[in-house]
Amino acid sequence: MSNETYKNTALIQASLKKRYAREKRFQWMGRFAVFLGFLFLFILLFDIVGKGLPAFTQQYLLIDLDLSADALDVAPDADAEALSRANYAGVIKSSLRDMFPEVKSRSDKRMLYRLVSVGAEYELRDRVMADPALVGTRQSLWLLAHSEAASYLKGQVDPNSPEAERRVKDAQITWLDQLHADERTKSGFNTQFFTAGDSREPELAGIRVALYGSFLTLAVTFLLAFPIGVCAAVYLEEFAPTNRLTDLIEININNLAAVPSIVFGLLGLAVFINFFEFPRSAPLVGGIVLALMTLPTIIITSRAAIQSVSPSIREAALGVGASKLQAVFHHVLPVAMPGILTGSIIGMAQALGETAPLLMIGMVAFIMDAPAGVTDPATVLPVQVFLWADSPERGFTEKTSAAIMVLMGFLIMMNALAIYLRKRFELK
Repeated sequence: MSNETYKNTALIQASLKKRYAREKRFQWMGRFAVFLGFLFLFILLFDIVGKGLPAFTQQYLLIDLDLSADALDVAPDADAEALSRANYAGVIKSSLRDMFPEVKSRSDKRMLYRLVSVGAEYELRDRVMADPALVGTRQSLWLLAHSEAASYLKGQVDPNSPEAERRVKDAQITWLDQLHADERTKSGFNTQFFTAGDSREPELAGIRVALYGSFLTLAVTFLLAFPIGVCAAVYLEEFAPTNRLTDLIEININNLAAVPSIVFGLLGLAVFINFFEFPRSAPLVGGIVLALMTLPTIIITSRAAIQSVSPSIREAALGVGASKLQAVFHHVLPVAMPGILTGSIIGMAQALGETAPLLMIGMVAFIMDAPAGVTDPATVLPVQVFLWADSPERGFTEKTSAAIMVLMGFLIMMNALAIYLRKRFELK
């Protein structure tokens, strides 16, 4: 072989070596990018779960209560109406003073009273009204602890830090330590987090209203967006003529998919609330706004699913005498349904996590009672997270993370449902 051949071979080998080296570097860069993404995701999830887990437990204090008629300020044979107005807060405060007789000053008494939640008096009222025989007795009952006291019992407060930097004061730490040493503290699962509405007290706040509101809002969104979106996709893909009008419609659909969500909120505020005078802060308006926002996503994914159906299926149906409508609804749509459902559920999951458009239509209101219908005032989980995240109390910080965990759980369930339905229809 000539020297020229050797040179060409060496150049080719060197070029191949450089290309293989670049390919390996690119592969390692891709692996590093994937690793970095998983690392940030793990850090985020670890932070959310670490902060949110304490919200699923509640702290209770065992208090010796004097439920005599004099202490309750009622007659011995008081009826239900009189018992509902009894002085339960005074009973709890006097019981705390009896348990800690060394507390004398007014400021110390105020700190002592803050060991127990303000909701404890209503809990005690419900117990007495359910069993009037408790009147005239002395009972040792577990009462809900205040969120600040609960944060110390959960180990979230460093007692060695300066007193000015923490909400739990030294005197309260001493009293809580004494109660813990006397086995008068316990923790339990926080069922109230799922059964109670919003509250200004962190230990009493729950996501029941947000869960109801999210369900009703998503129900309205699905009932409007899914049939309209699928029908629009079928028409544009199978029946619409190719002209400037359909091209303009397709361009606008693609543009609407990129419009910021807050613009849809402004649309809902201007049209549905101000013009049509629909009820403010209602799941009906929230569902309509989210349906408009989700509609482009459902149309685009449905059209892509219909396009992926083999033309031979249409031709075979038309060849045996089926009409265009029969070929589409009896043959094309069943084959495209896995992709249509997957795109629709992903669009619904996106709607579940939206906050900005719902803020514009007033679903940021403080609501304690669960809605009974789509026209009642309500809020949703993302908005509830927004409200709690703006509160300075530590108890709301863990409630925020816990609500995010619940929201993420719903999103995972919806995506898992999309995968299941896709596999199920593909098998059929």
